[in-house]
Amino acid sequence: MSINLQTLGNKLKGYRVQLAQSAADVAQATGIGGERLSAFETGQLEPSGDEILILADHFRCDFHYFISNERVAPFEETEVLYRAGQGEFTPADRQAIQEFLYLCDTEAMLLEALNRSKSKFDLWKLTASELANPSEAAKRIRTALGYSDIELIADVYQACRDLGLHTFRRKLGNSRISGLFVTHPTAGKCALVNSSEDIYRQRFSAAHEMAHAIFDADEPVSVSLKNVQNERETRANKFASALLMPRSFLERIPDSKNWTDAKAIEWANRLKVSCSALGYALKTARLINSQLCDHIISLKVPKEMKSDPELPASLTQGEQNRKANLLHLGLSDFYVQLCFDGLREGVISLGRLSEALLCTPSELSELASLYKRTIHVS
Repeated sequence: MSINLQTLGNKLKGYRVQLAQSAADVAQATGIGGERLSAFETGQLEPSGDEILILADHFRCDFHYFISNERVAPFEETEVLYRAGQGEFTPADRQAIQEFLYLCDTEAMLLEALNRSKSKFDLWKLTASELANPSEAAKRIRTALGYSDIELIADVYQACRDLGLHTFRRKLGNSRISGLFVTHPTAGKCALVNSSEDIYRQRFSAAHEMAHAIFDADEPVSVSLKNVQNERETRANKFASALLMPRSFLERIPDSKNWTDAKAIEWANRLKVSCSALGYALKTARLINSQLCDHIISLKVPKEMKSDPELPASLTQGEQNRKANLLHLGLSDFYVQLCFDGLREGVISLGRLSEALLCTPSELSELASLYKRTIHVS
C-alpha cells in the first residue's frame, strides 16, 4: 500500500502545530531542511525511511502511524487536554506531555507483553455509595492495596501503578499545574505529576490524580491547576487526604490539640505530607480547631527532613542526583527496570530500548550501570 502523501503531510503538520513548534524548530531539532519539511507537510514530497523514523522519534509517536493512511491521530485526546489546560501549557510542556504519553504507551505494551498488566483491584468494583463518598472510596482502595486503616502508604506512585494507573513524574515549566489525568486510547488510565513541585506535594498530587481516574473516568482528560476550586477538584482533594491520612490514623496521634511547632512538623514528616495538608485533615476530622489549623498550615517541613520513595537513602549522593534528573524526564525505577526486562525477554530490541529510555544507544551502558542491569541481547 502506497503512502497517501497528503494524509502524511496533515499528520506531520498536526503534530507540529499541537506541540506549538515552528517549521524552523522541527528543522533544527531533526536536521531535516525547512524547505524539505514544508514539502512533506504539503504532500509534495515523500520522506525517506530514515526521515520518517527521525520525525516519529521527534514527535514521540509510532512510525507506523506515519506510514499508514489512518487519519485519526493516536493521541487525539491531547488537543482536548491542552484546551482543558486553559492556555497554561508552554511549548516545552507540550513536548514533555507528548513524551509522557509515549512512556505510557510503551509501559502498557511492556506490561502486556511480560504478562504483568493485571491490577490489584478493578476500580469499576467500587459501589455507588463509595463513589458518592471520597473517604469511603479511599478506604476501599486502601484495603484492596493491603493497607490497614492505621497504616501509611509508603509509595503512593506504586499504589497508583498497582491499580493499573500509568503514573509518571515529569518536570513541567508551569508551576500552576500540579498534575493531569488522561484516558489514553491504547494505554488506558494515565497520570502525570509535576516533579517541579515539592516532593510531598507530589505525593498528594499522585493521590489526587488517582481520584480523577476513579471519579472522572468518563472524562478523557483532567488538568489539576493550583487555586482552582470546583466540585471535581474538591472531591479529588478529599479522596487524596483520606488515602494518605486515614481518619483512624489521625485519631491515634497523641495530643494534637497541644502540639508545639516542632511536633506538628514531625507528624507531617511522618505522614510525608505538607503541614498544610495535615492541618486541613485534622480540622476536617474535628481533632483541632480553626485557629490551630491556620497555625499548622503556616509551618513547613524542612527540605532536609523529607524522603522520596523513588530516591532512597541507600543511594549515593551522585546516584540520587542522576536518578532525580531521570525522574524529571519521567524515567522512574519501575519503568526503567521494566524496559530492561523487556530487552532481556526479547520483547524489545536494543534500539527500541534506547528509544523507550529517551536516550541515545551510546548512553545505554551508563543507564544500565546506574540501575545495576546488564545489556543482554539474545
